[in-house]
Amino acid sequence: MDRAAELLHSVFGFPAFRPGQAEIVRSVLQGRNTLAIMPTGGGKSLCFQLPALCREGVTVVISPLIALMRDQVRALRAAGVEAGALTSGNTGEETEEVFQAIDKGRLKLLYMAPERLASGGALALLRRAKCSLIAVDEAHCVSQWGHDFRPDYLRIGELRRALRVPLAAFTATADEETRAEIVTRLFDGEAPVTFLRGFDRPNIHLAFAVKDKPREQILRFAGARRGQSGIVYCATRAKTETLAQALREARHEAVAYHGGMEAEERRQVETRFQREDGLIVVATIAFGMGIDKPDIRWVAHADLPKSIEAYYQEIGRAGRDGSPAETMTLYGPDDIRLRRSQIDEGAAPPDRKAADHARLNALLGLAEALGCRRQVLLGYFGEAAEPCGNCDLCDRPAQLFDATEAVRKALSAILRTGEWFGAGHLIDILTGTATPKVREKGHDRLPTFAVGRDLSKPAWGAVFRQMMGRDLVRPDADRHGALRMTEAARPVLRGEVSVTLRRDTVVAAGEREPVIRAQVADEDLGLLALLKAKRRALAEAQNVPAYVVFPDRTLIEMAERKPATLDQMAGITGVGARKLESYGAAFLEVITGAAEGLHPARLKLAGRPEGALFDRLAEVQLALARGEDGTGKYLTCTHSTLRAIAERRPSTLGELQAIQGMGEQKVERFGAAFLAVLRDG
Repeated sequence: MDRAAELLHSVFGFPAFRPGQAEIVRSVLQGRNTLAIMPTGGGKSLCFQLPALCREGVTVVISPLIALMRDQVRALRAAGVEAGALTSGNTGEETEEVFQAIDKGRLKLLYMAPERLASGGALALLRRAKCSLIAVDEAHCVSQWGHDFRPDYLRIGELRRALRVPLAAFTATADEETRAEIVTRLFDGEAPVTFLRGFDRPNIHLAFAVKDKPREQILRFAGARRGQSGIVYCATRAKTETLAQALREARHEAVAYHGGMEAEERRQVETRFQREDGLIVVATIAFGMGIDKPDIRWVAHADLPKSIEAYYQEIGRAGRDGSPAETMTLYGPDDIRLRRSQIDEGAAPPDRKAADHARLNALLGLAEALGCRRQVLLGYFGEAAEPCGNCDLCDRPAQLFDATEAVRKALSAILRTGEWFGAGHLIDILTGTATPKVREKGHDRLPTFAVGRDLSKPAWGAVFRQMMGRDLVRPDADRHGALRMTEAARPVLRGEVSVTLRRDTVVAAGEREPVIRAQVADEDLGLLALLKAKRRALAEAQNVPAYVVFPDRTLIEMAERKPATLDQMAGITGVGARKLESYGAAFLEVITGAAEGLHPARLKLAGRPEGALFDRLAEVQLALARGEDGTGKYLTCTHSTLRAIAERRPSTLGELQAIQGMGEQKVERFGAAFLAVLRDG
């Protein structure tokens, strides 16, 4: 673990492990089969990348999307790590480069898509590469009933058995059922060492709003966050196009993304989003799993997601850098009808449909929550939590009322009309609105006609929506969406159970929007903008995403701490040895106005105690270059020799003379003074 901690700082530029990382890294290092469920942005990639650098042989990483693999390889190479990917998107030169690195024993991490495992040569290649560990990213893709199922993930268990190597599986979204499926399919049912590191993303603000002119709600939400990178998820391809156009008309940089676009069009959108600050992508769920952009500041859902797992994964693309991020999810009765009908009309067996309805119920419970949303969300994943203070219902508590009588009136209206009508007609009956349809059906003569005049039509709409959300009633696809009572409603109708609902969910969504928090203090905004401009120029010159140079979090720390030397720059989170060498002077020049020129040998010591020793040795050498009286022969040591002395810290003249570059004359001239510096340091 000492070696891993050292590489964490020197290669990746992080001063310490994040909570939960060290234990997982230790398990993988020890060669134990490992399953880690960590929140998105919790640093799961490091949990297999660090062990790969410490272990002999190659670690093969099975990852679901080409874009994700290529981005991680670029980031690793920028940090000085030998990594490569074999994907269908490779050029011939890229593939040959990977094979050469394998044959020369240089490669440490090899990324592969699961589909490549179907080729006959995959096993032979991994044996040739001396594969010593399999890491599986996005391991929930092995679940056949999950929203991201990839059939070729089922081959991974067979690969593990054939290679006889340990396997480490990682995911951010896995409920108890999915975790059991992962164990069965990847580990042959033999329980791996399992780490459940919590699902909380405390930096993400959670918010839901009932649809009320939804296009305006999205435009208002995006307008309050102008210039920040964001994603808007939509249920249909057509909606992505129209909403992206509306955002452009509102002077946002926005593009659509969906599965109906040509592959090259989608690739261009992915590339722009990775490299541009402030771009908004309006997308179906086809977008996102391969996006490793750390500075997405907000995610909005223009329509209700399919499940809590899908919701959690999609909002989890925001704020991966740990800085504040925001979400908003719009929903309404039409969303509930759509999701119910998708389940009912699907080809799944009855028990699976029941499970899918239960998952939708859990999501609707989050949407219609009466208290802290984070408590509801984490409770679904089996975690207890205190009120978070970072959701819309903590910002402004819900207005509640005892809706038992209202719900019983609504259920009575449903039953007395034979469960053949939708909410609109039922509300007309309850409010005593004698429409032609009500009179034609004779429903103006029902005992329930006009019994609900104490509530307005919008209020009754909120009651019916919340009843659907509580799964007290369901739309019946065979009856054109007519509402039918569920078994859960019978105790309410009999007066055995009371119902509390929210009174405030017809309030315009704009009134509940959280306050936007600046990334840095006002006085540092100008410097942060200059640092981002420098990052963009360097990224464009290298044809890589901006975060491969430095993520936002690193630039924010630079703007706040304003390092004045490369030694201080080395202490900034995310500035490893290779990146300090590649970019340190360029960003220091932005901060100080002048680059500090350090010899490469001194640069290797930046941010370490040995750097200060090197500087004192250099000062002593300069003072004694012509001897104590200033008349002697001019003598100096090379920078490499001074670096070796600072690192090895000899304690005697004999040890000093054994260092390359230190002859008898130099020991005589500088020896005593150098040893004094080393003793004092």
